[in-house]
Amino acid sequence: MEKVAFLDRNSLKANLRKPSFDHEWVEFDQTMASEVVDRLKGVTVAITNKVPIRRDSLDQLPDLKFIAVAATGYDVIDIPACKERGIGVANIRNYAVNTVPEHTFSLILALKRNLVAYRDDVLSGRWQKHDQFCFFDYPIGDLAGSTIGIFGEGVLGQGTARIAKAFGMNVLFADHPPPKAAGVEFTDPNDLIEKSDIISLHCPLTESSKNFIGLNEFKKMKKSAILINTARGGLVNENDLFVALKEGLIAGAGFDVLTKEPPRDGNPLLEINMPNFILTPHVAWASDGAMQFLADQLIDNVELFITGKPQHLVT
Repeated sequence: MEKVAFLDRNSLKANLRKPSFDHEWVEFDQTMASEVVDRLKGVTVAITNKVPIRRDSLDQLPDLKFIAVAATGYDVIDIPACKERGIGVANIRNYAVNTVPEHTFSLILALKRNLVAYRDDVLSGRWQKHDQFCFFDYPIGDLAGSTIGIFGEGVLGQGTARIAKAFGMNVLFADHPPPKAAGVEFTDPNDLIEKSDIISLHCPLTESSKNFIGLNEFKKMKKSAILINTARGGLVNENDLFVALKEGLIAGAGFDVLTKEPPRDGNPLLEINMPNFILTPHVAWASDGAMQFLADQLIDNVELFITGKPQHLVT
């Protein structure tokens, strides 16, 4: 009989069916790093969203044979260590094809039209005291005719591009060749950074992509540019973003992710109290429909691995 343990059940707000095979199920609302080994002793199938499972833990878990990650990104798992031990690891695919691109454009529209600044002025009474029906303290930009540069041509990047084209925007892509979609040509990353009015990140966090947007890149961007990150914290040097916004190197930024989440020890981006910076708490993925799709696929991944027909393996 399999023993299945979900380490951070509270991270998934959806109905989660139990696997169809004979098993013992245990779940925890959340799990600290120091609790991983104790909670996975004797477990054959581990489910985790954001609880790291590293080499030192794997060394103490001889019964573990499969890890189901309740997310697309699997940087919380020590993949080389799992490969060495023959532990299967599967992630979630294509669940956020609507929710992340829509959140991306929520941030883009709020920043391009300065919604936060105008809302703050209404709340402070400025409109009520004005001598005409409207005021123009902050620029309002149209999307039609502007250029969006997208790093990452996966399903989320493609979904963002589809919305951009519906707004009449020009789309540039940068990614590792070859392109996944027909008719796509990649742009040199430096050219994309220099030419784009909006830059949106939809790429994974790897050693090579860590902090790939830093002060040098901000200096190459248009001063009117907006940077959006709904992908992974760590793609952008957060201290450099702080400087770029404070010094006006770019016009604004919208982020849904931080390098460390939750940011218990502080973060420079939490100190930015400017209407041209919007930070949301890693919820771009979390529409009700997307979470239920994720939950169903999560158990599909577990059942298919145990029955010898694995899908979505990353090991």
